Amino acid sequence: VFQEMVKHECHFINGTEKVRFVERYIYNRFEHLRFDSDVGRFEGFTPFGEKQAQYWNSNPEWMEYKRGQVDNYCRHNYQGIAPFSVERK
Repeated sequence: VFQEMVKHECHFINGTEKVRFVERYIYNRFEHLRFDSDVGRFEGFTPFGEKQAQYWNSNPEWMEYKRGQVDNYCRHNYQGIAPFSVERK
């Protein structure tokens, strides 16, 4: 059995003042590719992941889209998430 998974994470520091978006590509419980908004590009951890990172990093439109995920995905959803996570007592 083979398993492939993509995981999206938003890390909020001091509300929406400092936000980090991380997208992980995992195959059989091993992360082979990652996009980190703090780094601003894809990083590969296997030979296949390095090829994918090189391909995606060479596409300026795709990279601009990925860098914008901090605003489009994380900050956009913060208002809906905050009552259940941040303000929970």
